This record gives sequence, C-alpha cells and structure tokens, in this order.
Amino acid sequence: MDESLHALNQEFDYQQQQESLTPDFTYTVSCTTFNILAPIYKRISGESCESEFGESWRNRNENILDRLLQLKSSIICLQEFWVENKELVEMYEKRLGDAGYLTYKLSRTNNRGDGLLTAVHQSKFHILNYRELLFNDIADRVAQILHVELHSYLPHSTNIVKEALIVNTHLIFPHDIQCCFVRLQQVYKILQYIKSYSDKNALQSLPVILCGDLNGSKKGHVYKFLQSQGFVSSYDIAHHYADDTEDCQKWISHRNHRGNVCGVDFIWLLNPQKFQKPLKESFEEALLGNMKNLLQKVFTEADLIPEIIKTKGSCMTYFDFSQALTELGITGHPHGCTSDEDMKYLWECLDSDGDGIADIMQFERSWPLCNSPGHIAGDEEGNRREMDGESKADACGGTIGFVVKKATLFPSEAKRGLWPENYTLSDHAHLIVDFVPLPMNYA
Repeated sequence: MDESLHALNQEFDYQQQQESLTPDFTYTVSCTTFNILAPIYKRISGESCESEFGESWRNRNENILDRLLQLKSSIICLQEFWVENKELVEMYEKRLGDAGYLTYKLSRTNNRGDGLLTAVHQSKFHILNYRELLFNDIADRVAQILHVELHSYLPHSTNIVKEALIVNTHLIFPHDIQCCFVRLQQVYKILQYIKSYSDKNALQSLPVILCGDLNGSKKGHVYKFLQSQGFVSSYDIAHHYADDTEDCQKWISHRNHRGNVCGVDFIWLLNPQKFQKPLKESFEEALLGNMKNLLQKVFTEADLIPEIIKTKGSCMTYFDFSQALTELGITGHPHGCTSDEDMKYLWECLDSDGDGIADIMQFERSWPLCNSPGHIAGDEEGNRREMDGESKADACGGTIGFVVKKATLFPSEAKRGLWPENYTLSDHAHLIVDFVPLPMNYA
C-alpha cells in the first residue's frame, strides 16, 4: 500500500470487521466529473454559438466521448449536457450504452436546454433507485441522486451493506451577490433530500459521492458548509492540500467567460459516521458567513448600499433590515434566496440583545456566531433519535466506506494553476478520482 493511501486509511479510521475481510486495495471504483460546455453556451465568434455549427459540436462531443470511454470510469457525471438536442442525446446514450453504462439524463427546469447526465457502469454497480431533485429556484438548477449497490468484491462479505449514494449537480454561477445565497440553498436542499431519503429507507450509514460544478471555490461558504457535514474534497485529500496553505488554491478546473481561472469542479466524499453536526446548525453558520461577506461588500462599495441604509444609517429595525435585503436582491423573489425562517434567524443574530434595533455595521465587524437555541436543540434531539434507531447497516453488521487512492485533473496543467490554449474539449477540466471500497465497523 502506498504512503498516501495508508495515511488516508488512518485519517478515516477504517476498521476491518473480521480477519477474513481483508481489503483488496487493487479493487477500485473510479469517478469522473466533467462540465462539457453545452453547444448553446459555447461562443464560436462574435454572437454565434457552437449549436449553430453542427460539424463543430458533433466533433467536439465525439472527442469528449472518446476521452470518457478511454478513462473507463465506473461513474460519469456530466454537467451542461445538451438535453434538448435529440441527436446529441442519442450519441451519448448509444456509445455509453454499448460500453456497458446505464445512463440517466435530467433537464433543467423552464426549458433551459441543458442539464445533467449520469452514467454508471453495470460491471461495478446495480442501480437500486434513481431520484431527481428540482430546486425550483431563480437558476432552474437540478440534481440527480442514485442509490447504488456495489457488486461484491470481498470474499464472504454478504453481511456487509455495499451501497452508496451518488449525486450529480451544477450550481448557479455567481453573477452577483445574491447568487451566493442561492448556491448555499441549493446545497442545503441536496443535503436535506439525502437526509430525508436516508431516514425513510433506514440508510443513515451509507457513503455519499457528490460530484459536480459548484461554481464556487474553496474560499466560499458552500465549501465550508459541506466540510462541516463531514464531506471531504477528494482531490485535496489525495494531494494532501490543507485549506490554510498556499497549496489549497493551487489547482484550477475552469476558465470562465470572463477569462478568469478558478477551481470549481469537485468530487466530494462523505463516509459513514455515527455523529455529525446537525444539518440546520451547519447551514445557519454558512448563512451567517454569507451575510458577513455581503455586509463587507456593501460597506466597501458605495453603489451597493441600499437606500434604507443611506437614509437611516446602519441602525435599523427588522422591517428596515428586510427592506435592505430586498433592495440587494437577497429576498423578494418568487423563489427567494432566503426563507422567512432564515431571515428571522439572521435578525436574531443581528439583534443580539432583543431590543428590536440592530447596528449592522457593528455586526459586520464582530460577526458573532449566533446559535439559535430553538433551532439547534431541536436538530440535536433529532440527531440522537436517528442514532437510537437501527439502520440497514446496523442490522446487517456494517457497511462500506471509501478511501481516495488517486485523483487527477485533465488537462494536467490545471493542477499547477495553468490553462493550456490548445485544450478544446470544454472550458472545464475534468476530474477523475479512484476510490478503494473498504468495510467499516459502523455497528
């Protein structure tokens, strides 16, 4: 076993359930996530899109398929898949199907044209369930959730639950400050759905592989939110990149339409664990982080200051606060960025003494982490109740987890923060991760 894999085993505290269950570190499950740049968004020249040039998008997507089939990943998660084009859909379904994959596609809402495609190789997995999650927000984003069973890979391991959840998604692009709140809500909806699905089917202890274009970097609160729920970034784990070092922002995966390069494509891993922070508590902390960032931006850019603050100053009532957020676009949409409950929670943190008046400038400076007792206590109680019940893994004697064996970016220059001009498959690099499944003593 190589040194990095040994270190990962120690980090995740894997335990063999019995001597006969010796892990096979040569057996891997691989996953590729790739935003393939829908032809309806790829600019050819001026105002023209690639979708107007059949030969161009056909050739590019055939090359993408060549690359995917060369990789032979167990799981393929694609974003910006041109769902509305029948010819392209048939191209992918035919070639992936002939190679042994089961494919699932999902359109974004409101006929946006693109969506997601997830492909799972039948030699590795049996599909137990497939679900579609529609966010129904201002971005018309969606997510796919697959409940899969890994084909047996360990001798005498019939009592081990070899199941996992696979998620594919593409979060909103940060067009403006309100999008940070929308993106956080999108991840929250995914995690809420996973929790609901797991509770309903007694699956509290299954690993989760969450893939996609998150349209946000490691500096954002979506990244911190996922970490607070026990998720780890597979690429960073494989390369021993700590969040507080220069290496943490070394790699990139996207050159956007503004010409900026950034790392936004992730394969997140959540391994089974008995205890984790209550979901609502983690979300509220991330929400507070977004609010602090928003206030910092508002007070440093004069053109962003809402009229209500210009008129009344930074001391305000709940009504003033609500009006200010509406002016900033954080609330007031049919499918708003923040709910009424979120608004009330933020106000409780602003108005810490409960006198009905809050100084938001003072809050921006101090940013206390306010834990609303009503919210947190309820979630902790629910968390305890979950652990008192018996899950499927408890009844069977354990489940699997995953160790990150290897993670690579293509083109390879992306790992050094460089974007090659001769790379033409997409405006995103693709991330490939090899996982080693291991038995875990959850019970």
